[in-house]
Amino acid sequence: MLGRIAETSPAGRRSRAQISALTGLTKASVSSLVLELISSGLVTEVGLNQQSRGRPGVELELNPNKAVLGAEINVDYLAVGVVSLAGTLLMHEVRERDNRSDGVERVMAALSQQCAVTAVAAEKKGIDVLGGGLAVPGLIDAAGQVVVSAPNLGWKNARPDLRVLLPGSPLGVVLCNEANAAALAEMDHQSDTDFMFVSGEVGVGGGLVVGRELFTGADGHAGEVGHVVVDPYGSDCLCGGRGCLETVAGQDAIADAAGLAGHPARSSRSLTLSVLLGLLKEGDARALSAVERAGFCLGLALASSARIVPFTLVVLGGHLAVLDPWLRISLMDSLQRYSAGRFPSGNVLVSALGSTGALLGAAGLALRSVLEAPHTLRR
Repeated sequence: MLGRIAETSPAGRRSRAQISALTGLTKASVSSLVLELISSGLVTEVGLNQQSRGRPGVELELNPNKAVLGAEINVDYLAVGVVSLAGTLLMHEVRERDNRSDGVERVMAALSQQCAVTAVAAEKKGIDVLGGGLAVPGLIDAAGQVVVSAPNLGWKNARPDLRVLLPGSPLGVVLCNEANAAALAEMDHQSDTDFMFVSGEVGVGGGLVVGRELFTGADGHAGEVGHVVVDPYGSDCLCGGRGCLETVAGQDAIADAAGLAGHPARSSRSLTLSVLLGLLKEGDARALSAVERAGFCLGLALASSARIVPFTLVVLGGHLAVLDPWLRISLMDSLQRYSAGRFPSGNVLVSALGSTGALLGAAGLALRSVLEAPHTLRR
């Protein structure tokens, strides 16, 4: 029933009677459940519903002062945000940090400090953070809360202490793969039921959605498009393979191929991308060639993947979204060459979520636990 309240907009809030009609529950049952939800602080009464017949009913909405936290660890930054129960991003902060040089404990310590600052800021605004989600760029055993492998971070069978992020929160913190999390967040913005979200950071990740559900396969690792081999004689990949898409289309790989290896700009993720964009706008041949090759290899990997799981829509995120104006021609050429007719130009999109996709998706997993089992919040 909480889901029925969550799916309404401010202009279309529902009363108890309307929820009763939608769910098939008796009015007495709905009233009893609503009282419990109000008592738990998840739902508030906001006014009269003038659309109902007879006497107007009291409208219900999710409590705007309750929220969840989303966090992301990536190779060169930490991100934290607060998301309302309705899915609105209320606060967001990204801090650049080289996480490759530290172990899991030091990275988690830095992230916990950032989460603590964010939680205090939320509390000052009257927002109660109930729990959260953490997205990491690696293979995840969600049940065991283990990062099985995150090659770009140098983590293997790492067990981050999630409790330090939100000590004492009733829901705790869940762990997820960053590309899968971003794909979940993207699902609310796509009408197509089947799509591949491609996350472009230092590495390249993929999240596959089939039939409006995240498809992860039996081992939870489906959709790893970044480790599809696009050049069998190419560079070694940190995953242990060779010639993976990541070695051509990852941010570091593109920057190195563009001639930025050893450049002062490499000290900062944002500066690297800024310098690369400047070179592309100037028509620098080496930069253009690097991005063109990345786009072509991306198309090859996607065309190959779509032969196995027939998705027809691609959504680009991270630096791949930023570089879209320069890589699209080679990307589309490759898709048409190796998977003719499957991907018209309108079926390759740039994510509208910017850098917040993984964070929103991680928070969304925490939101789902609230909506599916609100009784867990009883203290």
